[in-house]
Amino acid sequence: MLKTLGKSDAQHQNLLWEDKQVKFDSPQHHTRLRSGEKLLDTIYHIEDSKGNPGDTGKLLVTNLRIIWHSLVHKKFNLSIGYARIGNTNTRLVHMHTKGRMPSQALYILALSNETRFEFLFTDVSGETARRDQPIFASVFDVHLLYQRTFLYRDLKLRGAIVQAGQLIILPDEQVYSQVQGVWNLSSDQGNLGCFVVTNVRLVWYADANETFNISLPYLQIDSVRIRESKYGPALVIQTAETGGGYVLGFRIDPVERLNELFKELCSLHTIYTEQPNFGINYDPQDARQRVAAAAEEAAQATQFKIDDYQEMDERQEREINTKLNNYLADGCLGVLASDSEPTREPIYCKELGFAMERIPEGYKLQDLWQVLPTKMATYDE
Repeated sequence: MLKTLGKSDAQHQNLLWEDKQVKFDSPQHHTRLRSGEKLLDTIYHIEDSKGNPGDTGKLLVTNLRIIWHSLVHKKFNLSIGYARIGNTNTRLVHMHTKGRMPSQALYILALSNETRFEFLFTDVSGETARRDQPIFASVFDVHLLYQRTFLYRDLKLRGAIVQAGQLIILPDEQVYSQVQGVWNLSSDQGNLGCFVVTNVRLVWYADANETFNISLPYLQIDSVRIRESKYGPALVIQTAETGGGYVLGFRIDPVERLNELFKELCSLHTIYTEQPNFGINYDPQDARQRVAAAAEEAAQATQFKIDDYQEMDERQEREINTKLNNYLADGCLGVLASDSEPTREPIYCKELGFAMERIPEGYKLQDLWQVLPTKMATYDE
């Protein structure tokens, strides 16, 4: 018994390469958007300063790569897949053609086939306002989203994809079926586990060890077939070259359930390859609004506002030591006065437990003993 779903020659030519390669001056059909690839942002008046200085072009940001087109020479273009990008940053450069006026530039370091490529895309619009705006923000945002959504596009072995016996569902992912009692034939004794079939990928994980698993997007499946093995009829899945070229075997009992799963995988694989979902959802207009709101909030935070400050009542500070100072001043004046003025005789104070000078009229013992007002003393405590 042999049932097969394989890719045609057209499908082989349509293998996903856009996010994994760096191409220079490619034919026009290589710069067209493939199925599932979406144009997320367009940045105009951009020069490829290292490769094509003096040529004004535009930078296209898709969910798989960055494309630069020259508007002067149509055959000059670049395609940089996000998987090949090692580092990105922005910097100010001085243009020789416009009086050495500083302009914003995007620096990209890409690695492909053990070769380093450096790209510098410079804003040549000459607009002063664009120098202070994050015109390349979409490149950073989409590249970050690409790194976080690799399970939509790439095969993953022994990943953290299962929690408490349940598959961790991705955004926009729907589970269609779950098959228990599936044997993975990668070893001689086999491993018993579970199949989870979704609209994005096929997942298998072992019952005894959830970390022993595989997440296989339909985009990385080269062929699916049912063939005889020493364990009986088995489901054999071969991954594409971009997915490592693995051959995976699974045994499912009874045979009727195996045939049902095979038909379901063939149908989902056909649907997904026609319109794949790469998992990246990005709205440049919404991103610009968020950046503008954050900049406005930061500007407001640096401005002085009277409402943000509490007015301090200095009268309370002036009350500190007021009566004590008056008392001491009276004592100093008494020393400097003539001997004809009588001195105050000492008396026994019950509150303090020792003799003290008689307090003049208008003063209380608490006024002289308590240096700080009651409210401020309580605050300090």
